Amino acid sequence: MFQLSVQDIHPGEKAGDKEEAIRQVAAALVQAGNVAEGYVNGMLAREQQTSTFLGNGIAIPHGTTDTRDQVLKTGVQVFQFPEGVTWGDGQVAYVAIGIAASSDEHLGLLRQLTQY
Repeated sequence: MFQLSVQDIHPGEKAGDKEEAIRQVAAALVQAGNVAEGYVNGMLAREQQTSTFLGNGIAIPHGTTDTRDQVLKTGVQVFQFPEGVTWGDGQVAYVAIGIAASSDEHLGLLRQLTQY
């Protein structure tokens, strides 16, 4: 089970668009030691495949199966965007939870996140 710390939460952030928001989240995952630099490419590719917008103003950007080798350790970074970020199809995300998990760990992470 992962532990969320104060350093993993980024309130009051701003992003001009979805790609900028994803890049910010990816940079925080790199800074925290969760992923290698190349993971951002998987996050952007994943978003092109299918939107990671969950609903209720929440998005969960994460990488593709091809970039699982870029994951160094499981973790999340939570970004709050008070002004919102257009996530496509008229959807606005106010919270983006970046996920780094190898194999199917992300499924367990998603289950934990949806329990809160």
